[in-house]
Amino acid sequence: MAEIVPLADAVSELVRDGDTVAMEGFTHLIPFAAGHEIIRQRRRDLTLVRMTPDVIYDQLIGAGCARKLVFSWGGNPGVGSLHRFRDAVQNSWPVPLEIEEHSHAGMANRYVAGAAGLPFAVLRGYTGTDLAEQTETIKPITCPFTGEVLTAVPALRPDVAVVHAQRADRDGNVQMWGITGVQKEAVLASSRSLVTVEEVVDTLEPLPGAVVLPSWVVTKVSVAPNGAHPSYAQGYSVRDNEYYQAWDAISRDRDSFQRWLDESVFATAASA
Repeated sequence: MAEIVPLADAVSELVRDGDTVAMEGFTHLIPFAAGHEIIRQRRRDLTLVRMTPDVIYDQLIGAGCARKLVFSWGGNPGVGSLHRFRDAVQNSWPVPLEIEEHSHAGMANRYVAGAAGLPFAVLRGYTGTDLAEQTETIKPITCPFTGEVLTAVPALRPDVAVVHAQRADRDGNVQMWGITGVQKEAVLASSRSLVTVEEVVDTLEPLPGAVVLPSWVVTKVSVAPNGAHPSYAQGYSVRDNEYYQAWDAISRDRDSFQRWLDESVFATAASA
């Protein structure tokens, strides 16, 4: 059964230097509060996994938390580039960053394989691309039944999955709704998991299309109101578009980024 603990305690216990960490959420329910606590606790040498690394991973990379990024698209959505990501790749600042690039379909299927306990996934999605020439974890495989040449990608099995959701009950069952990505698959594929939530309630009321993560697949739950900001949590908050626009200027310059880090992360405390 999942244990409900303060966010700082959850990160301290679950996220360790050198871990492979998947922080998922597609446009919606992005776990910013947990990401900031990882920065605050100065975790290092992480392999960061995410289908669409955006501002939260720009912040983690700029803070020196990452040594590798496994992803399928990266950018500041609706604005432009991730400047801390670019600086790490091009100039090794603050530390060198290794990258492993896949397609969206490849990443999603890798999570599904990990969640199912399979060693790899098979798909057609890389046909006609040159990603196999750039990425060692993309290999051709021949179907034993038809002879068709397909593509295999290894299962993703992160050490820790971190996601945000709207609510959990007091037993640690988690409920999320709205636009969801691969949060469920990431949690099921990982050895440990942390879910931040807007609130803890006595009973999870049924909602059309809601995803429920049962308490037995979740390691820790932490209450983090507005924990997805500047992304949004349907029913609780709206997307802060001005934050994404402001981030472009903040992140372009190392000094302005460092000031943001000192003032907005290190000088603040995690939610209880």
